[in-house]
Amino acid sequence: MSDQDIKKSYENSAKKMSGSNKTFASKLTRDDTNDPQFHQDIHSSIQVDYNDIEKCPSMEQVQKWQREHVSKGDQSKEGYPLNVIIDPAMREMYQVTHNAGLTNVFDRFSQQQPIQCKFCIEGLSCQLCANGPCRINEKVPRGTCGVDAHTMVARNFVYRHVTIGTSANIFHCHQAARTLRAAGSHPESGLKIRDREKLEKYADMAGLDTNKSTEDLAVDFADWVINDIHGPYHIPSKAVEAFAPTKRKKLWKDLGLFPGGGYSEIAYSQTSCMTNFRSDPVEFLLNSVRLGIANEYQGIFLLDIIQEILMGTQQISMKKQNMGLLKEEMINIVTNGHMPLLAHVAIDIASSDEWQQKAKAAGASGIQILGHVCEGQQLINYEGTHNQSSYAGQEGEWLSQEYLLATGVVDMFMFDYNCTVPTMPLYAERFGTKLLSTHPVIKLQGTDTLDFIPEKMKEQAEKALQMAIDSFEKRKSENRKTYIPPHVSDCMVGFSTESVRNALGGSFDPLIEQIANGNIRGIATIVGCTTARFGQGGSNIFKITQGLIKNNILVLSGGCTSAVMEYTGLCHPNAADEAGEGLKAVCKQLGIPPVLTYGACVDIGKMTHTAKELADALDVDTDKLPLVIGAPEYLEQKAVADACTAIALGWLVHIAPVPSITGSDVVVKTLTETTETLGLGKVVVELDADKTVQIYIDHIEKKRKELGLN
Repeated sequence: MSDQDIKKSYENSAKKMSGSNKTFASKLTRDDTNDPQFHQDIHSSIQVDYNDIEKCPSMEQVQKWQREHVSKGDQSKEGYPLNVIIDPAMREMYQVTHNAGLTNVFDRFSQQQPIQCKFCIEGLSCQLCANGPCRINEKVPRGTCGVDAHTMVARNFVYRHVTIGTSANIFHCHQAARTLRAAGSHPESGLKIRDREKLEKYADMAGLDTNKSTEDLAVDFADWVINDIHGPYHIPSKAVEAFAPTKRKKLWKDLGLFPGGGYSEIAYSQTSCMTNFRSDPVEFLLNSVRLGIANEYQGIFLLDIIQEILMGTQQISMKKQNMGLLKEEMINIVTNGHMPLLAHVAIDIASSDEWQQKAKAAGASGIQILGHVCEGQQLINYEGTHNQSSYAGQEGEWLSQEYLLATGVVDMFMFDYNCTVPTMPLYAERFGTKLLSTHPVIKLQGTDTLDFIPEKMKEQAEKALQMAIDSFEKRKSENRKTYIPPHVSDCMVGFSTESVRNALGGSFDPLIEQIANGNIRGIATIVGCTTARFGQGGSNIFKITQGLIKNNILVLSGGCTSAVMEYTGLCHPNAADEAGEGLKAVCKQLGIPPVLTYGACVDIGKMTHTAKELADALDVDTDKLPLVIGAPEYLEQKAVADACTAIALGWLVHIAPVPSITGSDVVVKTLTETTETLGLGKVVVELDADKTVQIYIDHIEKKRKELGLN
């Protein structure tokens, strides 16, 4: 067959499958790709005007406006997106990019609305086999293979969300364990073990011999974690056995939910999702809970512990957040993602006189490293990084990254997995930013990628710093226009199980006493992401949190929600004045805000740890606590896996927007009712902020009554 015949057969096949001999791909132009090699004229083709925008007033006035704005409830389609963007820096930089005609996240959301598929929204679309894609409705109740709506929705839930989210968190833990091992076995790596006490505590719980040197114990504990992750699914996980609540473990075993090795559990679950394998929707959903347990104890809980061993446990302090921390005359490095493993070594090295002098030799006043998204929330909390001289603060939530590069002063955007959007090469090309991936699991077109080799982290960090210096020199030589939104928020950070307990005098008894006497009615964790949706964009998170603290509910935040809390002032001790009288009195006494930021989305593992210790202090199972888990603007797969963790621990989980489960009443009933009858938690979906607050209050009061606290 000639090349021409091959091409013709392709076109004929396309016509038979889609009805057109021209595929969509053939209609794409270079403007439709994110590959920077096709956009080398972007400097001249995209004109940016930093002056033709409405600039925000002082932070004090901004925070007053934020409260007035969300109280009106006008975060709808009309006036979008400025009516949902409440971060002042993003408000300004959105106008810059939009006016220039640059693709950006809020404009792309608007463009998607006419074509978003209602079948996918409800979980009623399947693309697993060549008979599809199949879509189910009332006239066509089964796919070609015979699958019904209930199986399709439940299978999509596991396959598209829970397995991917669980694998991402376990993969993160695996990389952290590799790094801990390198810290113990390769002193030349630049890695440090900053918390020997924590290493010894958890190694002892794992049953390891702690009468060893710090380095040898680090290697042993890292190997123990890695071996458990790689264990077979039919052999019970040692990590779950060592660290999970005792009462929960018995329930999980009775229900057949006690997991084995995390990677093997994911493989088992993915296999069950193959075409014509499993068809019981309830079995899929229980499998999701089992994955949620692995997600916690072989994922986010252990990775938090390991990163604290390496970077230092959280320390409560006042820090700064937002784009005003960028400096025109500084070499600005922004590190983005969720794995601050190379970043913390880079901060350590950049803080040395040697590298500050290198920066000055290049014409800069110095070199500073800022965190962004969840990586920034971790760096701002770890004692070993946030007190380093080159560390400058936290930048923002994931929605802001394109706008961040549009300032023109980010010399390097250094990223690991995940939440680095595919358009970053376009922005880097237009605004002169050097992009550098620090892990091969994430690669963008036209960018450099470092292999993740923990044993060579010092060498890799130095390479990254030199790239940033070179990028700064190029920025200055080209004399590019720049603009830095001047907005900065002061926020109290560094909360964790240990730092909260230490602030209470070494025991959780004072907190339990305040819950018992009703000054604090309960605890809500507001965690996860922000979305670009109407009514959200951070505004839904803010409004719900305001309602909770007014009703004397203490809020813990983690993820991009923490950025919202920071730029709205809710992480400042002054926010105690916005709380109900009971919570206000407690916050004033302790000098803390009514919202305690635990850091990143992966730091939910620390929140579950705090909850476990509270349950142990009360001698109750975790499902008895006056506690609600909320993800009011969840975005992606890890959030769904984390929701399954919360269900496993017996908690009410609020999710918005509505996940792709509404195509099956069996799936909805199972997740919102049946799981609770088994001693597990349940899911509630609600978009309205006021109704959401009332759901939280009612559940917390129900749990208080069950504990005899009313």
